[in-house]
Amino acid sequence: MDAWEKLPLLAGNADLDQDGELAPHSAERRAGREGTRPANELPLYYAAVGGRRVPILKTLLTSACERDCAYCPFRAGRDGRRLSFRPEEFAALADSVCRRGVAHGLLLSSGIAGGSVSTQDRLLATARLLREKHGFRGYLHLKLMPGAEKDQVLEAMRWADRVSVNLEAPGERFLGRLAPHKQFWNELFHTLHEAAEIRRTRDSRDFGRFRWPSLVTQFVVGAAGEKDRDLLNWSQRLLREMRLARVYFSTFRPIADTPLAEHPAESPARARRLYRAFFLLRDYSFSVDELSWDAEGNLKPGDPKVNWAERHLAESPVEINTASREELLRIPGIGAVRSKTLLRARRQGCLRDLGQLRALGLPAERMAPYILLDGKRPAYQRKLF
Repeated sequence: MDAWEKLPLLAGNADLDQDGELAPHSAERRAGREGTRPANELPLYYAAVGGRRVPILKTLLTSACERDCAYCPFRAGRDGRRLSFRPEEFAALADSVCRRGVAHGLLLSSGIAGGSVSTQDRLLATARLLREKHGFRGYLHLKLMPGAEKDQVLEAMRWADRVSVNLEAPGERFLGRLAPHKQFWNELFHTLHEAAEIRRTRDSRDFGRFRWPSLVTQFVVGAAGEKDRDLLNWSQRLLREMRLARVYFSTFRPIADTPLAEHPAESPARARRLYRAFFLLRDYSFSVDELSWDAEGNLKPGDPKVNWAERHLAESPVEINTASREELLRIPGIGAVRSKTLLRARRQGCLRDLGQLRALGLPAERMAPYILLDGKRPAYQRKLF
């Protein structure tokens, strides 16, 4: 099997790794015009890169794996065809895919074959060939293997725009149900911490980088009995201690011939609530304790920001004309861009009615239950649920 025939198969197996939540993008027309043969079968994903949405190719260097994670299609002992790229083979292939315009970036991951250190060496060799031999300047997200050595972590950060370690579960107790032979503290958390320490203590310019790559992680949601509060407590800790750019939430899907084959799939709605709550923690200065929880420790249904506003702003609305930026950001419908719009408009004069908010392009009806305009509650029709 040549490299072009292997690529759709290994790329199709990489969807467990997240780098954006958007649906796969079909490359059929673009790749077909370029005559790349099986590249028209590539599942591409849109990711945010430099403020733009660009198609990226997610793939594995190998689908062989010696670990026995209970949810994974590549677990050791499971029947299935295993394929691998050599670093030289994949580097040339990926460069060709990106030069043809099929993808604008790469997420490169791997099963663990021959140990984490050897696997990481092959990933690093691939990244080095891409950057130095092929002159690849596009986006590169490089996975760090569990227990990668410190020098390997540093080299990965030299080549990549983003690096990640999948913690998979919010703590050792839950990880034991998902991946009984992975060590949460010594392999996963330690490797993530090594990357964060490099970002904190080393000057990227000493290694030829204008800035260090961003750092992200991922949790599997719905397979280990974890609650939303478990996931978000860990997310908050990682934001505060390691300044992670992002936490991804991968909803569990059962895979045949795995120990969790009969476990029910998790609803995507749960992941959407987790993402909304995560962004409140990251971008809006919320804390986990401020969110609305049910008795079991899961987020209450609905938008977490609206749930907070119903408890805090419905009876004590925010005066639009005098509120600080931080107060404005807590109003449903107002984010970073819209808060700036409001602050600029206030300098031009007093805001007194919803029509002025609509004229500014703001979601006036969504804001109305939680605001005052020149000391008065605006008239609005409350939605019936």
